[in-house]
Formats: sequence, C-alpha cells, structure tokens
Amino acid sequence: MADTYDVIVLGSGPGGYVAAIRCAQLGLKTAIVERELLGGICLNWGCIPTKALLRTAEIFHNIQHADAYGLEAVKMGFDLQKVVQRSRGVAKQLNQGVTHLMKKNKIAVHMGEGALTAKGKLSVKGADGKATELAAKHIIVATGARARDLPFAKADGKRIWTYRHAMTPPEMPTELLVIGSGAIGIEFASFYNDLGAKVTVVEMIDRVVPVEDAEVSDFLEKSLKKQGMTILTGAGVDSLKADDKGIAATIKTKDGKSAEHRFSHAIVAVGIVPNTENIGLDKLGITMDRGFLKTDPMCRTNVPGIWAIGDITAPPWLAHKASHEGVIAAEAIAQELGNKDVHPHAMDPKNIPGCTYCRPQVASVGLTEAKAKEAGHEVKVGKFPFIGNGKAIALGEAEGFVKTVFDAKTGELLGAHMIGAEVTELIQGYTIGKTAELVETDFIQTVFAHPTLSEMMHESVLAAEGRVIHI
Repeated sequence: MADTYDVIVLGSGPGGYVAAIRCAQLGLKTAIVERELLGGICLNWGCIPTKALLRTAEIFHNIQHADAYGLEAVKMGFDLQKVVQRSRGVAKQLNQGVTHLMKKNKIAVHMGEGALTAKGKLSVKGADGKATELAAKHIIVATGARARDLPFAKADGKRIWTYRHAMTPPEMPTELLVIGSGAIGIEFASFYNDLGAKVTVVEMIDRVVPVEDAEVSDFLEKSLKKQGMTILTGAGVDSLKADDKGIAATIKTKDGKSAEHRFSHAIVAVGIVPNTENIGLDKLGITMDRGFLKTDPMCRTNVPGIWAIGDITAPPWLAHKASHEGVIAAEAIAQELGNKDVHPHAMDPKNIPGCTYCRPQVASVGLTEAKAKEAGHEVKVGKFPFIGNGKAIALGEAEGFVKTVFDAKTGELLGAHMIGAEVTELIQGYTIGKTAELVETDFIQTVFAHPTLSEMMHESVLAAEGRVIHI
C-alpha cells in the first residue's frame, strides 16, 4: 500500500520546502522528497554559501584598504581552506534549519530519487535501492536545475569548474577564465579577483550582466576593469582544453580574431539545464518548452493535479521567485481542496527583483529604460549618484548610482536599477512600491531617514521630476 498524502513536493529547494511548509500550514497532509540535501542547491550549493564566500572577499578587500579609514593592518593574507570551511558551515547550519522546519510542521520527509509513475503516484528509490510508493491528489514538481556544460568541454572539477566546484576549490586559481557574465559568473569573478587571482571574463553578448539596464552594465564593466579584470564582451570561447599545467582556451573576440590563451582554471557559467529527466514527466504528457515545464499563473501544468515551480519553469530563475511560487501553488491547491479562506495571487514577473552580489553590487526590478521604450511607454528617468549621498561618502562607498524609470503620463514606476554598496538591500523599497502600485508622487511624498543610502532612492525619483536636491 502506498503512503497517501494531500500533497507531495518533489524537491526541497527554496521553492519545494517553502511550498511544503505552506501546505502544512493550511492543514494539508504533506510529504517532501529529496535526493540529496534538504534546502536544495540554493541553500547548500548556491545562494547562501556563495554569499558567505563573497563576505570573506569583501572583508579582505576592506582590510587591504584599512589605511583609508585610519587603520593599520599587517600580515594580510587568507587561508583558502578556512574560507571554504566557513562557507560550508553556513550551508550546514541552514540545512539543519530546514530539517527542523520539516519536523516542526509535521512534514514527512522521504530521502531518495523520486519519480512520477502515474497520475497522483510517485515512487522514491532510497540509498538501499528499495522503493517507497507514495500517492497524493496533488504533486508539486520542484526539482530545480543544474549548471550547463560547454558541449566541447565538460567540467571536471580539477581545471574546468562549474559554480559547485568553484565553491570548494582544490586550490587557489592564479589566472582564472570566467565564461559568462550573468550573476553567477560575475560573482565568482569578483570573489576570486578580490582574493588576488588574475581574472578574465568572456561574454558573448555585447555587455556584462546583459539582463540589466545598459547604464548599469557599462558602469559595472568600467568598475571591474578598474579592479584589474580583463573583460571581453561580444566574444566567445571556441575551444577549452585542460592539461596538468592548466587551461588552453581559444577565444574569438568581437573583431573576429581568434587566439589561444593560457589560464590556471576556468569557470563555466553559461546558463542552466532543468532537472526534468528521469522523473516520469514523459509518462504523463506534461507540456514543456525547451525542457522547462509550462505552467499557468497559478503554477498548474497542463495535467490536472501536477504543479511546477522554480527553475524547472519559465525565467527568471531566482530562489525568491521559486519560494513565492511555492506559496502560490500551495494556496491554489488548498483552494481546490475546499479552503475558502485562501486567495492565491498570480505572479507578476515584472515585480520580481534581481540581485548580483559582486563588488559593486547590482540590483533591479521591472523594466529597463530600453525595454520600457520598446513596450511603448513615454518615460521619465531619474538618476542619482552615490557621490552625492552623505552616508555613502562616510562609508567610503561613493561608487555607483540609483536610476528610476517612470511612465511620463501616469507616474507608474516601470523599473528601478541600482549599482553600488548594499543595493541588494535597497531594492526591496522599489519592489514594494511596484507591488503596491505606487506612483511617482507617492515616493516623492515619502520621508526617507537621514543619513541613509536609501535617501538616494528618493533623490532619484526627484531627479525624474527635475527636483533633485543634492547634485
């Protein structure tokens, strides 16, 4: 006999475990299936441990510039093994936290490889090879994604790394090639550059962090070059070969010329592949688009009772998007099961913030200026530099700017784009504004505390109206 539940969640990443908790909160008998570690990639091998590494790099950078603050630091250095150990310790602590949350919410945890065997049925193969049969009216698929390999150079963990290898490096790279300048690539480029590696970034698009506003991309590229990185945009890696001494990479630059370059290591950060193989999706006829599951705004697939959230669905592929979808799916399921007290809401991708934790940080929400114009909006744009903010100057962090894009006719906030210290914390102010459908006047009439970095958000809005104060 199969163990029977109201809901089974396949995958325990930031989408899956949040979905399971919300289901349990709503009184649904819930199980979660995980093949590796509770918390998934984000918590164990992604978002959290990388931020621990970047925090180490930030402190090391500040120590190297202690004299600027009137401080003296001697014998500066780092122990790479201890740096990695701290990062893994942070991940372990949070993994244990998720384990506690499962127990607290009385969620049944089944460790093993899960696969759908029929509608409403799922089999879990444990480490001992034995299968446990589960059944539920509703199944949420949250199996996430993995790093995409280059077709001509599979990551080996020795010289050619994915993000996972880069988090537990066997040695410190001396000359590092980073292929791809999205959030993952740029964060690792920033980390290793701050620890002293000579870093080269290759990006096929004509600018770094290409999903961001063009002005942010331009500013970041100049900053990274100033820090000593080599940035090659509009370029590609035609071949990548590893040997005992390092990496031989043939790079074709934007002028069409190809040349071989040597590096000690390479990080491949060219996108993700959804984990949709071998989990029984083909048996149920679930509709996909290039390997990603297609869903409606409530996270339903085309097969009744099968739901999908997170990185196996449409972009943006972000942990907080997955978590929010987990709540949406849980509440929609509860509503279908007769709970009239829940009112699930559809996800609006334009209200999902994006953050990149390089130095300087990058954060944004909504449309870029170019995308807003392409969509037919007549725009008003405001921009304010960090150098005009007292708190930024006091912190010694005067590099960056805040940019806001408004609809000139309605005052709607179309997008906000930031680069500089702690902007990943600031962006939530604009995200709340977009969700609440605040307009330009609402931001102008809001009192921002002084002295804070958030004052730049106010000044940027004022600038869109030609009312900026401090520049």
